Amino acid sequence: MGQQDRFDSVAPHYDRVFERLERRIMRPWRSRVWAEVAGCNVLEVGVGTGFNAPYYTPALRVMAVDVSMRMLLRTRAKLAARGAPVPPLAQMDVQHLAFADGAFDCAVATLVFCGVPDPIRGLRELARVVKPGGRIVLLEHMRARSPWVARIMDVLNPLAWKIIGEDINRDTVANVRAAGLRVVKDEPLWANGIVRLIVAEHS
Repeated sequence: MGQQDRFDSVAPHYDRVFERLERRIMRPWRSRVWAEVAGCNVLEVGVGTGFNAPYYTPALRVMAVDVSMRMLLRTRAKLAARGAPVPPLAQMDVQHLAFADGAFDCAVATLVFCGVPDPIRGLRELARVVKPGGRIVLLEHMRARSPWVARIMDVLNPLAWKIIGEDINRDTVANVRAAGLRVVKDEPLWANGIVRLIVAEHS
């Protein structure tokens, strides 16, 4: 099953499954992510069902994309039901972004690059569409820094990819550097660095 089909299939249940996690854990992390956004013209990739939308301030012009059309439809319906502004939405794979070079001041992705088949290619696409000097802000879970926890994650990783389409043992900080970006912040948020806030700049 490809990533588009996978996320299309979970879209109807996504909010119900993750709402408690959002309330208890994720919201402060998302707030930290959006506090790092620089500039007003922002691309969000992997918008999902719009959990980041409450952090879109009036000063930002956000373009939101996702590989799943069903996720985008959920975002549109949810925001419209709340009477909240609906940003421009487009179905798009982060590995193949249909934007001009340097089109955005900043790009944001939260819990996205664990599921991108070629994460370095996706990060290079973000680097391409963000203008020189712009920022890429990521909230990601990845391989633990603790050697024994990391070994457990390595063992579980093939099963995680098969079931949920996520690579739980990636070194996303290393991938960011391999994509040609300069890491300016690498902050552990939870569980020995399994969840991290990463801020990179496009030189």
